[in-house]
Amino acid sequence: MTPPERLLTHVLKLTWAFYLFGALYVVGPVLAWSLAGFVVFSLFLAPLMREDLRAGLPPLTIGVWFICMTGMLIVLWVGHVDYSLGTGKTIKSSIGWAKGWALFPLFLFIGAALRIRPEIIVRAQCVLGLQTLILLPLLLIAPMIGLPEKLYTSPLRAVGGPGPEYFSVYFYTTDPANGSWRWQFWTPWSPFAGLIGVVLTLCAIEERHPVWRAIGVTAGLIIVVLCKSRMSLIGIVVGFAVPRLLPLLLRSWAWMALGALSTVMVAAGTWTVMTLSESWQAFRDLRANSTRVRDTLQSIAKERWWTEAPWFGHGSVEPGAHVTEHMLIGTHHTWFGLLFVKGAVGLLMFAIPIIWTLVMLMRLTMVSRRGRLPLGLMLGMLLFSFGENLEVLVYMLWPALIIIGSALAPDSRVQPFTAERRAMREAW
Repeated sequence: MTPPERLLTHVLKLTWAFYLFGALYVVGPVLAWSLAGFVVFSLFLAPLMREDLRAGLPPLTIGVWFICMTGMLIVLWVGHVDYSLGTGKTIKSSIGWAKGWALFPLFLFIGAALRIRPEIIVRAQCVLGLQTLILLPLLLIAPMIGLPEKLYTSPLRAVGGPGPEYFSVYFYTTDPANGSWRWQFWTPWSPFAGLIGVVLTLCAIEERHPVWRAIGVTAGLIIVVLCKSRMSLIGIVVGFAVPRLLPLLLRSWAWMALGALSTVMVAAGTWTVMTLSESWQAFRDLRANSTRVRDTLQSIAKERWWTEAPWFGHGSVEPGAHVTEHMLIGTHHTWFGLLFVKGAVGLLMFAIPIIWTLVMLMRLTMVSRRGRLPLGLMLGMLLFSFGENLEVLVYMLWPALIIIGSALAPDSRVQPFTAERRAMREAW
């Protein structure tokens, strides 16, 4: 391993230790800004550095991310000026940007410029899965023997953050709707643990060693089941299936099979529509109270965005009423949150690099197996953006972002075989 790969491996393996100290919210931004600074330093002094420390020039996609996330900061300032939120709140929100939105391009930049091998991150994820399986009996037995839900809140809360839950250590939590137990592992709340489980599972599937693969997949699926996140169930299916089905677009027989399937679905149109509708409603009814709160938050955010601040948003989230169980307006949905806080311009600043990156990863996946894991991770994060605010949780998504950035690096693209290249020309 190169020194950057060794550093990232050790940080990932120490996830549970950092969680016990309440330090994960601090570790993520420090890791991003320090390694990004090292990359810039390496680009200027590459001839004087060891070969395994030299950074390469990042691709255009990373530049698009940097431009759009800088635009996100400018939109933030405009929203604060429009609503006269004051200098103190503007500075605080700017620091929040540096610990949130800015981490997207920084981790992608690190993965692409330092050529971090995905295999290194995948193995470290499997080791983290083994640690989780070892701690699992304690987590499961905690509510049965009457241990408290929350152990403590770390003194690191003093550095500032979105809330105390980012620095707190939990055994488990209780769902207020039905009193059932949910586990959030090393994340601030249970639903986000679902995305962590998706990332761990998709990474473990690509592990070459069968024992480590079995450990990683088992740990990931257990996290998905115990966190009781509905979106994670979809995330695993989509993240696994779509990257493997996408290369079939270069095969003529796949198009013929799709045409036959479409014909059958059209013939059974009414039954298909009713089945899909009933399945979606059953999915929403799994946690009806959560669905109601989320729908209410989205409705309020959309209405207030359109009528009060369509272009640059309100500049900040706002407290919700009793009907939203006092959840903040502008949360629980990345896109509606962007509309409420940063307006249409802010939403565009995030949509452009997301779409750009998806297109690049889909193109890579169609000609190389190296694109499967990055595309699956990207699809998983995109799905969760419809139920979580990714910017406040990106500090835990850095393994996925580094793998995606590594795949975007020019020298990581494997040239397609002649037959595949010919098939692509015929498809186009």
